Amino acid sequence: MTTWEEVVRMASELPEVTESTSYRTPALKVAGKTFGRLRTEAEGGLMLVCGLDEKAALLGSGDPAFFTTPHYDGYGSILVDLERADAAQLRELVEDAWLLKAPPKVRKLRDGAT
Repeated sequence: MTTWEEVVRMASELPEVTESTSYRTPALKVAGKTFGRLRTEAEGGLMLVCGLDEKAALLGSGDPAFFTTPHYDGYGSILVDLERADAAQLRELVEDAWLLKAPPKVRKLRDGAT
């Protein structure tokens, strides 16, 4: 099982990530933009920003670690059950979410460009 603290450590390896809040819940931001949020709603889960195609693929995979709710219909985000998520795949999803929200000059920091 992956904890919120472990997700924060994964994300903190990326440039300019801050742990903050969004909708009064713990969140991850880059350049002030939320890319992940720990949900306290009844279904729980970690919300990560993603493309609609990636969301469809994750939901279509049948992996019980990934789900959505009607609130997120048509929106580029996936909900992740941290108790079921594979840590390596979660790390990749965190980085992908970061890439979607990080401005170009911050993305260059990750790639070592100046």
